[in-house]
Amino acid sequence: MNLALEELGISQSLLDARGFIAQEEARELAIVEIGEDGREFMLTPTTGAAWHSMKNAAQEDGVALVMVSAFRSIQRQAEIVRSKLDDGLQITEILTVVAPPGYSEHHTGRAIDIGSDEDTPELEIEFETTVAFAWLTRHAGTFGFFMSYPQGNSSGYQYEPWHWCFKEPST
Repeated sequence: MNLALEELGISQSLLDARGFIAQEEARELAIVEIGEDGREFMLTPTTGAAWHSMKNAAQEDGVALVMVSAFRSIQRQAEIVRSKLDDGLQITEILTVVAPPGYSEHHTGRAIDIGSDEDTPELEIEFETTVAFAWLTRHAGTFGFFMSYPQGNSSGYQYEPWHWCFKEPST
């Protein structure tokens, strides 16, 4: 087992019980957007192209899709978990809202956390009340995106209406 996981208190039995699926870090990434704060958002080139197509189509329909998060390294994932542990949360609680390092779809460069320009907090369930979410529900599949963690998902994560993952086309 990975030493970093052990240090975070994530046992193999916990990984097995939750059915977590290991995710490889993307090997090829491209900067697809730069946030107002200068933050670079990276995705695989294919995912980036699909994101831009989807975002442009939404914009044509008068809907703003805002990238909140994209590629995240395994190291960064460990930092996020460690920070939550430092805040006093238990690992079982943390793993309902954050994937263990090495198990996040964000490592693949195909996952995007999406927000909107509407008055709703980012990365909160209230995103489901936005026009952006309604648009994604109707149209995201056309662009190859699916919501990974719907209500009652088998992964044991909280419902994440903002988290969408791109499925690479089969070759």
